[in-house]
Amino acid sequence: MPSTILDSAVFRDIFTTPAMRAVWSDENRVQKYLDFEAALARAQARLKIIPQEACDEIVKHCDAKLIDMAKLKEATERIGYPVLPVVQQLVKLCKDKLGEWSHWGATTQDITDTATVMQIREALDIVGQEIDAICDALAALAKKYRDTPMAGRSNLQQAVPITFGYKMATLLASFERHKLRLAQLKERVLVGEFGGAAGTLSSLGKDGLKCQVELMKELKLGQPAISWHTVRDCIAEVGCFLGLVTGSCGKIAFDVKLMMQTEVEEVYEPFHQGRGSSSTMPQKRNPISSVYITAQTAMVKQLVAALLEAQIEDHERSTGPWEIEWIALPEIFMLSAGALAQTRFVVEGIQVNEKKMRENIDITKGLIMSEAVMMGLGDQLGRNYAHDLVYDICREVVKTGRPLIDLLAENEEIKKHADRKKLEALVDPANYLGVAGEMVDRVLAMRK
Repeated sequence: MPSTILDSAVFRDIFTTPAMRAVWSDENRVQKYLDFEAALARAQARLKIIPQEACDEIVKHCDAKLIDMAKLKEATERIGYPVLPVVQQLVKLCKDKLGEWSHWGATTQDITDTATVMQIREALDIVGQEIDAICDALAALAKKYRDTPMAGRSNLQQAVPITFGYKMATLLASFERHKLRLAQLKERVLVGEFGGAAGTLSSLGKDGLKCQVELMKELKLGQPAISWHTVRDCIAEVGCFLGLVTGSCGKIAFDVKLMMQTEVEEVYEPFHQGRGSSSTMPQKRNPISSVYITAQTAMVKQLVAALLEAQIEDHERSTGPWEIEWIALPEIFMLSAGALAQTRFVVEGIQVNEKKMRENIDITKGLIMSEAVMMGLGDQLGRNYAHDLVYDICREVVKTGRPLIDLLAENEEIKKHADRKKLEALVDPANYLGVAGEMVDRVLAMRK
């Protein structure tokens, strides 16, 4: 009976995706064990370490569909690890004891770690596809709303005007960096393991490294410079990468939740009938994807910490930290896939309220433009003096509710240096967007 969010028949496709769940399934993991055994047999037959007849018989039976999963469960609980029970079943499937040549010179952790790396390879392909789609959606938003003014916010208060396209381009830049990180880490992470009992390949003598080279060619994985049974930085790097990626998803979710507030109403998540409804308040349209993303990213961070803990392993084969990875790594990937899918859904269908963005700029009666006024008067009054003068006028705006432009135009000191027409230009948000548009263009031009 399913008992967690990730295998719940109700929740599983909200918090993760079918594709990522398949990567970390028992069936796929066992198939990866068998892929290793088949590749090892082919490599060793080519080097004449094992007979070709044995290789052919082993390879023929390296199919997870031939493995009795109930027996595998029972034997794993009894032995403690699943690799030996898989090998035992493989041996029995082969005729004339040819299966005895399987697993030649290998150890349990070689198969387990290399299988995990192959699962990581599949999982990173899914992650990469989602990142690409999110980048495409953010790029489209950045381009479309390049010049759409809205309030930039600092400490949850209006700061100076920006554009919605600029906001989207800052997020796009982070996901473009994630694409680069992904490409860079693959060379370090997609490396197999084949070292034998303590990593020295002693059971294969002078043929050890030759066999390792051929095995990794078969598996299309990098060859390790040295065994890494208890040196786990590359596995930890994958987790940290996903922590960064989901952190960017969480940033999007946080901003969307804030911008969906009734008093703000600048964007909304994609809508379909009933989405975000309240059981008691008919008017509600709650954020949904953003809420899930918040939970997913929080859990990924906690699990990444566990993965970092798993780096501290004893001697050449560990007693416990390795098993932390078995728990944490699949969940990190599955929650990350869910967060990415929810983020993609949001950015591909986000509803943008340009009218409300413009109205929100005006709710402070012009106060959002106080820096622009200070800078516009600073060359004549001096920056510090202009700051203090405008500060006092801003307090008067707050007190009286009168527009900033009127109080500026009435000030005798300011009248000496700027008429109302000049002041109106200074308080126009469209005139104080800096190089937001150029920055958007630069990010869009950098896309690969």
